[in-house]
Order: sequence, then structure tokens, then C-alpha cells
Amino acid sequence: MDPVRLGLTRSLVDAFGLDKDLDVVAAQPAGESTLRLVHRQDYIEAVKAASAEPRAADQSYGIGTVDDPAFAGMHGASALIAGQSVGAAEAVWRGSALHAVNFAGGLHHAMPGGASGFCVYNDASLAIARLLELGAERVAYVDVDVHHGDGVQAAFWEDPRVLTISLHEHPRTLFPQTGWPEETGAGRAEGSAVNVALPAGTGDAGWLRAFHAVVPELLADFRPQVLVTQHGADTHFEDPLAHLAVSLDAQRAVQVACHELAHAYADGRWIALGGGGYAVVEVVPRSWTHLVAIAAGRPVDPEAVIPEAWRQEVYARTRQSGPRRMTDGRWPVTWEAWETGYDPADRLDQAVLATRKAVFPLRGLLA
Repeated sequence: MDPVRLGLTRSLVDAFGLDKDLDVVAAQPAGESTLRLVHRQDYIEAVKAASAEPRAADQSYGIGTVDDPAFAGMHGASALIAGQSVGAAEAVWRGSALHAVNFAGGLHHAMPGGASGFCVYNDASLAIARLLELGAERVAYVDVDVHHGDGVQAAFWEDPRVLTISLHEHPRTLFPQTGWPEETGAGRAEGSAVNVALPAGTGDAGWLRAFHAVVPELLADFRPQVLVTQHGADTHFEDPLAHLAVSLDAQRAVQVACHELAHAYADGRWIALGGGGYAVVEVVPRSWTHLVAIAAGRPVDPEAVIPEAWRQEVYARTRQSGPRRMTDGRWPVTWEAWETGYDPADRLDQAVLATRKAVFPLRGLLA
């Protein structure tokens, strides 16, 4: 989570001149009343206390742990990230922007009463909760981070107004060990939580096959008024914390698909967030620059050469050599549509079918 990944992303966005096609807006940090839309008051107080005195952090709230170390100013920094996503939601709902991106956001593991997985305040959940507060009746959340979007699922587990879809590495092999296909929501919201648990080693073709076998059909049925997406870059084959084998080019393909799905089913209202991603030079800045470019209506050619000035900045800040092109050399990526047939011996197809069987009948759809 080194902040250099955010700085390098912003620099690469500027290096391609995308800042000229954007309104870059500073939103206010999320205040307590906003944070309470998702988080408990006692947890907010614990974050504030740890922010003032990190050595006294209360680990019962997940603060001061290996994953979520306490640090001076953590409340302010976390509230600022949350405020950016809430501001994005407000802008899109009120019509001052059709698309909005907060690549510092996507901190999807934070729970109502605790920090988890590098996440303190759950900006994605807060953005969705703010949309509901403003009057939205149907919000869809699609999470393609390699880790399960457990905090967002938990926040809306019993709320039929929110459809959460998470594609992630199988919980048998990766944190947070949740996101099984049988997790489908509760009460009136049964069928509103969707989990595609992908086998370790899944590459471009399988990842895209799974996405297109589940997401478009569910969004067509749900007809969200706003689409919120989380684009963790840690599905990449170079990411050190997970075991999928997805390329930058496939990540870009899913970003394009999310943009198209927002226009097809949500009147174009799209809020895109960052997330995980720990190959902080080679992968994250390129992936999220593609995301910003797509949202700005000026997509960057995957074959584009990266400006030398940016590569020099990379070396100056990290002593690493930056990538030279905006592709991993796999563009255009291809996949087999689900309709072309199910292979019962294929682990990817087994995973997709498990999700469809668990959720689709609950929504009146054929598995």
C-alpha cells in the first residue's frame, strides 16, 4: 500500500495529458455522520484514539496489527480517502459528473466495527450508503480485486437495494477466506450477494470468461441506477500477494466492459475505485491510468509508448526501471463465451457454474 503507487499513477495520468480531459476535484474528508452510515461509533473512536497515540491502539478493533498498523494521522488519512469516494458518489448521483474515479479508494475489507486487510474505513460501502441516503433504490457493486470484497458484502448482506458481485481467488488459497458461492445474502436480500471463487492460476481467458458469464446477465436483471466498481490490480501475474495470472490487458478489457455495462444498464452512472495492487511500479500505475482514461472518454492505446519523463520519475522515486508500454503484449485478449459450452472437467467452469447455481435461481434466472 506504499503511497508511491498513487503518486506514480497520478503522474502517469498527467504524462498522457489525461488531466486536460478531467475535472480533478478535492472532496472533503468524510465526517462522523457520514462514517456512521457504515461504521460503528465505538470503532470510529478507536481509530481516532490510535491516530493520536499509535502505541495504545486497541487490537480488538483490528488496529495495531500486522495488516493494519496504527500510525499518527490514520483517522484523517482514512477519512480523506473515504470522503473522495463519497464525493464521487454525490457528483454522479446529482449529475455533475457521469463517471468518477477514485483510485485511492476501493478499501473493501474494512468492517463496520473493525479494520482488516490494509483497510480502515470502507470507502466503497460508504459511497454506496450515501447513494442510498440520497434516494438511490438500486446500486450494483462489482469487485474484481483478487481478494473477496468481504466488507462491502457484509455492509449490505440484508439490503436488497444493493447487488454485490465479487470475482476473486478461491478462499481456500487466499485472504480473507470468504467469498464462497453459497454466500448469497440474507432475508429479503437473499440472492443479492454473488461470489465467483476462481481457482488459483486462472489467467486471462478464464478470468474474462467468468466475468462475462456472470456480471452482464445479473446487471441486466437488476437494472442498477448506479454502477460502482472496484479495480484492484492484484489479479496480475506479477503481484506478490496472490496467485492469479491475469495480464494488464485483461484488466483493461474488464474496465472497458464495466464502462459499457454502466451505459447499458445504469444510464452511464459509473463510480470506479482502485483497491489492492502490490506491484507498485510495473502494474498499478498502468492499470489505473487505463481506468482513468476509459472513464475520461479518451482511452490509451495499449501499444502506446510510456513517456520517458515518467520512467525517469519512477527511477528517481523507487530506483526501479519502469515499464515501456501500456500493454503486457496480450492485447487484444480473447475468451470463450459461456454460451459456447460447459466443460465439466474444467475447474474454471466448475467455479462459474457453482455461482450460477447458487444465485441465478434466487433471482429468477436460469443457471
